[in-house]
Amino acid sequence: VNSFVARALMRFSKPDTMFWVQDYHFLALGGQLRELGVEHPIGFFLHTPWAPHSVMASVPHHRALIESMLAYDLIGFQTEEDCGNFAGYLTLELGLPVKNGIVHSRFGLTRLAAFPIGINVDGFAAQAMRAASHPDVSRLLKSLHGERLAIGVDRLDYSKGLLNRIRAFDRLFEIQPSLKRTVSLLQIANPSRGAIEAYGNLQCELAQLVSDVNGRHGEVDWTPIRYLNKGFSQTTLAGFYRSAQVGVVTPLYDGMNLVAKEYVAAQNPVDPGVLVLSKFAGAANELTTALIVNPHDIDSMARALGMAFAMPPPERRLRWEAMMTKLQAGNIQNWFE
Repeated sequence: VNSFVARALMRFSKPDTMFWVQDYHFLALGGQLRELGVEHPIGFFLHTPWAPHSVMASVPHHRALIESMLAYDLIGFQTEEDCGNFAGYLTLELGLPVKNGIVHSRFGLTRLAAFPIGINVDGFAAQAMRAASHPDVSRLLKSLHGERLAIGVDRLDYSKGLLNRIRAFDRLFEIQPSLKRTVSLLQIANPSRGAIEAYGNLQCELAQLVSDVNGRHGEVDWTPIRYLNKGFSQTTLAGFYRSAQVGVVTPLYDGMNLVAKEYVAAQNPVDPGVLVLSKFAGAANELTTALIVNPHDIDSMARALGMAFAMPPPERRLRWEAMMTKLQAGNIQNWFE
């Protein structure tokens, strides 16, 4: 695949082209391009996390893969931790020192840096405000009958921590039974890689867990977990985010997770919701006034959810304003620049 893409880029590129690659499938594309004689600047940005040296060293052909990556002039990561992990691999495994974010290899000089990706904050906020009148959003609000809503939006992927999230809500209703009939979770899980057995198994396990929790806690006129296996337009999701008093973003491991940023941007400034965010999402490095949780600790997640639903408006506004300041400073326009 790398060879095919490299040849296609060679065929259609102009003399002043700068190549910019943004997919983990093409980690080694830089080496292929250099072998074909490309002398253009080449950049690579990794959206997903970069594992520590101890993990990367167990990957087959890891040395050849990382050596080929050094053909890129610039390698970007979501977080300083990811960048540090990559630099640590170079030093420990390849014996290449990294000084001030620069490493020298047989390809020449490569710069390493963290570029946390952002969103179009103002655009998404305006979209969320307009979406209040969207038919799907109106139907959602009408169906709540005064309940407060938490929302989770994820690909159906084992890294997103969906099973533990449902278990945390199960635990929440056990330790705070007064929340029954007053709050619920809307979990949207868009199917992903359904042809792979592990993903199919996850879908079945998650559906069974949701059924069990609803069976234990639900009533004839109240469903604790609203679980949907389909996608929605960005406009509709923006309206859903604005309608939810709590946003739940609890992956086990994630490069950034823009759902967290979109949820914050979508909120009503007068009455914003609360973000419950995994410490293992890249977004947690910026959105430090969210309720930060360990997604492996079910009890602490349940307690954080209870705090989120009980948080008074002044504290919600203070936390939201601090997060919006971070989002504005790192919006997508600044990231492009």
